[in-house]
Amino acid sequence: MATAAPLYNPGALIPFSKPFVTAHELRNLQQVLESDHAHGDGAFTRSASARLKTITGVDNVLLTTSCTHALEMACQLLNIGPGDEVILPSFTFPSAANAVARTGARCVFVGIDPATGNIDPNQVEEAVGPLTKAIIVMHYGGVPVDMTAITAIATRAGVEVIEDNAHGLGVDSGRGTLGGIGALGTQSFHDTKNVHCGEGGALLVGDPALLERAEIIREKGTNRSQFLRGRIDKYSWVELGSSFLPSELNAAVLDSQLESFDDIQARRFSIWNRYSAGLAQWADDHGIELMTPPGGIHAAHLFYLLMPDWNAQGEMLEHLRAHGVMATFHYVPLGSSPAGLKFGRTMRTLALAEDFSRRLVRLPLWAGMTDDQVTRVIDAVVSFGAPSSKPVRVIDVVPAA
Repeated sequence: MATAAPLYNPGALIPFSKPFVTAHELRNLQQVLESDHAHGDGAFTRSASARLKTITGVDNVLLTTSCTHALEMACQLLNIGPGDEVILPSFTFPSAANAVARTGARCVFVGIDPATGNIDPNQVEEAVGPLTKAIIVMHYGGVPVDMTAITAIATRAGVEVIEDNAHGLGVDSGRGTLGGIGALGTQSFHDTKNVHCGEGGALLVGDPALLERAEIIREKGTNRSQFLRGRIDKYSWVELGSSFLPSELNAAVLDSQLESFDDIQARRFSIWNRYSAGLAQWADDHGIELMTPPGGIHAAHLFYLLMPDWNAQGEMLEHLRAHGVMATFHYVPLGSSPAGLKFGRTMRTLALAEDFSRRLVRLPLWAGMTDDQVTRVIDAVVSFGAPSSKPVRVIDVVPAA
């Protein structure tokens, strides 16, 4: 590892992520504050939902307070509960596992394809059993999961698929737009995502038969949505629900962000492409793996390096920080986490997910990055030189009986 002097002014740390500001957030917020409608399901909710329908190709879109809440709604809509099992990747954010565990069902964690970080369909098929109620997939970095394989498995098993599409808004997989292939899809608008409203999410209802219940669950368990459309003369509590509606303040910000979606994506892809081109020779010279999406399909949500091992990961993160660049790792696999051991199980040792997690280094990527900042990141990575260790072959194995 190189020990070059820092390349930066200590006061000019490049953050890992920074919320992007578009043209009309302040105008929209002022409009809400001057109106008599700051609660949910107002004009900006309708506008943002319409924009999402266009971007995702899904006709039924419900804004939520977070992607986590959208996942909780999805599990309730599929009647997942005690005695059921839900298959999901070990390498993912805890929200999906929380949504399953809160119902009383058991998480069944499976491994990943190390080329993408996505769920391994072969292990999904292995994990399907009589208690399986659903399969949750996550499109890591907006790189599509093999949905042809996953939907075929789900069809044979008679179960539904939930797509956690927090990273992949608007990505056309060639088989459909991500989030709109399964029965239900979820989106995140947390401020680290390509499009954000601080905190927020959406439920994409691919199966229209689920829409009416989804509206009820989202609206505190009442049929208020039907009342507002004039279908009933009063509304009442009809099943368990919660307050999953974002306020019009959140929707106002989101609407401006979605209006600028194409510009945001163009900016992010420009940065992603510079990383890919600018680091290719260094990576090739030193045996480092760069993020290489199959078919070049991704959302420009993140860009990562795969270092040879955990020590090299830590060395690179420390090196970048010393050079004014805030890079980071990502998920600690859920199958080996304290809550994962309590609320879930695995069928085999998920060494590939552990290895992927312990080698991953994510570089800063946000729409407002300047050309100079991108150059500084590339220069800092290249100045690391060669790692002190070499990668070893890792496989997932079935434990001995």
